[in-house]
This record gives sequence, C-alpha cells and structure tokens, in this order.
Amino acid sequence: MKKIILTLSIAFFITTNVFAAGSSSSGSGGSSEKKTNYDKAVLLVKSAKKYEKNGKGDKAKKVYSKAQKLLLKSNEKKPGKADTLNYLGFTTRKLGDFENGEKYYLQGLAIDPKHKGINEYLGELYVATNRHNLAVERLGVLEGCNCEEYDQLKAVIAGEKSKY
Repeated sequence: MKKIILTLSIAFFITTNVFAAGSSSSGSGGSSEKKTNYDKAVLLVKSAKKYEKNGKGDKAKKVYSKAQKLLLKSNEKKPGKADTLNYLGFTTRKLGDFENGEKYYLQGLAIDPKHKGINEYLGELYVATNRHNLAVERLGVLEGCNCEEYDQLKAVIAGEKSKY
C-alpha cells in the first residue's frame, strides 16, 4: 500500500511540474497565455497589410480600425511605449488621418529617436503629404542601420513603391 501511494505521489509531482512548465508566460504559446491588446493589434495590422497587398482596401481599413482601438487601449494602460505609438501612428495614417498619425509618430520619436519603424513610417507619411525634405531627414536617421526599413523608405522616396 505504501508503495502504491509513493508511486502515485511521484506521478502526481512529475505531472504537475510538467504542466506547470508548459503554462509559463515565457512566450511558449500555451493556451493559458493571455495576449495583450498590443499583441492582438500587431496581428491585426499584419492581417490588414495582407488585405491591402491583395487589393482589398475596404477590408484592410476595417481591420486597421480594430487594431487602432486595441492600440488606444494599450496606450492608455501602458503609455510611453514607442512600439505602441509606432503602430498607433501607422493605423491612424492608414485610416487617412495623417495629422494624428504624425502626432503619434512624433511622440514615439520623443521616447526612442532611432526607432526604425517610426522613422520609416513617418518618412512615408511625409512623402504622402508632399514634405520630401522631411522624408529625406528620416532616411538620414536610418542610414547605416543595414535594415529593411531604410531600403523601404528609400524606395518610397524614389517613387519605386507607394505604400502610404
């Protein structure tokens, strides 16, 4: 009887520890993890970009709008995060509000002046609003980063690819 209880106790201990390890918040993707509003918004932005790429602009705008709402909640809960402000600027710009999109980008740059995404997207906004000289300034910030943001903004400035 003692042997059975000991065996069951060991099995319970091993099972409990195995399941506990799988449910950590280390990004393992377990079902017990709760995605933040920011995380959900990033997934929506990626989805909206695909709709845009496939010529489904109306669907993309609906998805950008959903992402923007989540980002506003995220920014309210945890203000001062450059990544959140980057995506807020991006979704706001994609919804046609260049003025407020620019405000979000500038808030993000005040936190992280070298933020690659903000510099690229703000440069694209400047191209879209006919402020070429300011777009070139953003490109200058990205120069030497050896990153795709530099290449993409350079292409937009050169008129090779319009994605604003």
